[in-house]
Amino acid sequence: MRQGKFLVFEGVEGCGKTTQAKLLADRLHDASYDVLLTKEPGGDSGICKKIREILLDPAYKDEMVLRTELLLFEADRAQHADGVIRPALEAGKIVICDRYEAATFAYQCGARQICTPNFYLSVNRFATERLNPDFTFWVDLDPAVGLERNVAAHKRDRFEMERVEFHRAVRQGYADYFEKIAPPGKWKKFDGTLSITELHKEIADTIVAMNP
Repeated sequence: MRQGKFLVFEGVEGCGKTTQAKLLADRLHDASYDVLLTKEPGGDSGICKKIREILLDPAYKDEMVLRTELLLFEADRAQHADGVIRPALEAGKIVICDRYEAATFAYQCGARQICTPNFYLSVNRFATERLNPDFTFWVDLDPAVGLERNVAAHKRDRFEMERVEFHRAVRQGYADYFEKIAPPGKWKKFDGTLSITELHKEIADTIVAMNP
């Protein structure tokens, strides 16, 4: 794999994307690649971290205006793109990010329906200055299964408190994004019901196929 590559993991709550992002980062690091593992929201120890705390705080579940939610995610992304991701890519690192632009489309544009796809694309381009992933791994899973996993893991943030119908709408939002907006050949859908080992192997095989 060439240096300076931007890889993203996406999916509903509890799909396993965070685990798979870490496994891939560890695998590439062991293969002597310079890897940065990051996330959204909250991809730095300063501004992004504070935005994440606000966005996920259960205390704001019924208080946060949905326009505020959308703009906070994009503010986090602007800071993250310029302060973390772009400098790492310019330094030749492989950046692996847990969530990026597809998540905002799925959650805020798809499930929340707070904006149109065209408005989302315009705001997101402004936030990222067109910094797009080289490849996105979409880990798909029935939201009910993912939420059960998170309950077992004692995870309960502001989004995980939403009803399962909301998370089903998020899943459909992801489907709409990848079918209608994401560039062909720049993403692949993976089965989140696979074991951690099986899913990691499929992801690793995809990386090898991308870089013969």
